[in-house]
Amino acid sequence: MKKSVLVTNKLFEEVLNPLLNRFEVEVFQQDEPMPRDLFKERVEDKTGLIAMSVDRVDQEIFDIAQSLTVVSTVSVGVDHIDIETATKRGIMIANTPGVLTETTADLAFALMMTVARRIGEAERYTRSGKWKIPIYRRLLGTDVYRKTLGIIGFGRIGRAVARRAGGFGMKVLYYDIARADKAVESDLNAHLMPLDELLATADFVSLHVPLDKSTEKLIDQRRLALMKRSAFLINTSRGKVIDEIDLIKALKHKEIAGAGLDVFEREPCLPRELIEMENVVLTPHIGSASYETRKKMAELAVENCFLGLEGRRPRYLLNPEVWKEKGDKIS
Repeated sequence: MKKSVLVTNKLFEEVLNPLLNRFEVEVFQQDEPMPRDLFKERVEDKTGLIAMSVDRVDQEIFDIAQSLTVVSTVSVGVDHIDIETATKRGIMIANTPGVLTETTADLAFALMMTVARRIGEAERYTRSGKWKIPIYRRLLGTDVYRKTLGIIGFGRIGRAVARRAGGFGMKVLYYDIARADKAVESDLNAHLMPLDELLATADFVSLHVPLDKSTEKLIDQRRLALMKRSAFLINTSRGKVIDEIDLIKALKHKEIAGAGLDVFEREPCLPRELIEMENVVLTPHIGSASYETRKKMAELAVENCFLGLEGRRPRYLLNPEVWKEKGDKIS
């Protein structure tokens, strides 16, 4: 009997060929998330799963899908997967890091530019037909050039944002639980700083941390109060890194100047207050949404799944202890 794979979203058709040629493959042929009830029904007899970041792959799914051996997610973030339960049950979990670094860094910088220069407001103003007289004091924004950028999380994406900041003559500060090599700091002209001090110093703060227990609601009322009233907060990591209620209050009371947000606490549900604010730029979790990057992510997710089902180690395996156990059994 052939091994079988469930793919929860319509991927680029050509990238599925390695799976189609070797296994039975069922693809949810829609662009929207697979409904939970259908997900539970279709995953039951599958040995492989290719999921999206919106799919909760939790204990309930693992209880249903007793034959699963590998879960490959088309994302870097894995907060939607219960890795602890998967590991206990010998299920390999793999993700797609690296390929979306530059694309996400592009968006972070685009959000920074957009909210600082009020581009969203200006675009709406222009389309509305209100532009009848020259613009002088209306729609005045803030310069980005030579300002101070604080980067929280100095991994691949954080460093890519720092490279872009160099072209704008920005002073780069960073906070991370592990200090970067001196060569990296020198190359990016980046300076390590304690988190609270960074927040109090930066003109722009960009978040690039994974979501876990230590980073959930990392940016709350206390830390927002540390920021300059003229500062902007940018988030392309995960929505729950910010306490959204506290952020709304800070924006309403002008404790910070604005925010550029690609991710939210309860996606795709957004608070009405955020939608109505002019000093906030909102995008629908499109950090990796370029054709080139999404295709690379799909290819890597398929490769991870294929390797796992073939009894080989997935390229980006997140729970290597499972592989060690499998390897021991093979040997």
